[in-house]
Amino acid sequence: MTGFNDIKVLVAGEEHLKYVAEINDTIQRASEERGTGIARRTDEYIIKKINEGKAIIALDNDEFAGFCYIESWGHNKFVANSGLIVVTEYRGGGLAKSIKKKAFELSRVKFPEARIFGLTTGLPVMKINSELGYRPVTFSELTDDQDFWKGCQSCVNYDILMRTQRTKCLCTAMIFDPAWEKKKQEKNIQEEKPEEGKIISFKKWLNRKQVAGYSSPLKTKLKLFKRNEN
Repeated sequence: MTGFNDIKVLVAGEEHLKYVAEINDTIQRASEERGTGIARRTDEYIIKKINEGKAIIALDNDEFAGFCYIESWGHNKFVANSGLIVVTEYRGGGLAKSIKKKAFELSRVKFPEARIFGLTTGLPVMKINSELGYRPVTFSELTDDQDFWKGCQSCVNYDILMRTQRTKCLCTAMIFDPAWEKKKQEKNIQEEKPEEGKIISFKKWLNRKQVAGYSSPLKTKLKLFKRNEN
């Protein structure tokens, strides 16, 4: 095994289909270790994600190290980065964060207007999500797409989800909404406008003084400066 810095994290392609069985085995082991969370998918499902360009794989030369894939729900209004797993010997070096970040970036490219959400019981994943801009939300803010919730049926805590009428479970729901960025940009623009207003008002003040028969020394200097520039 090489150093963590030598591991490549990239969008999975056809050449990575040979890792499908190993990916699914790792997902199953991770689920058993946690006693909750993601469940094994069919090999056909993982193959489909890779062929669609919706999967991230981490490789240490030719050794499989980690994986994550993208799912879209509610007519592409919601996107989830699912199945995040890291092989045991590669944990503790920030690889999960690198995979998650790559999946997040891919989601923004493929679905720029979608809300990116996740359900997790793991504190490390929650921390990574927070750093990427996710916020904790109630389950009611997640997609109502029935196909998404069917994916929870294989989780050992599915009965809790059903008993609470899908309002809560052991997982924490988190969302990143691209609309938040737009609001932030609009706010920044609004904050810049007062500065522009001050400059305009100052110029008007100079003009008013000139009309009133007052020759501002600063106005004269500005004219000389512009003349020298020309």
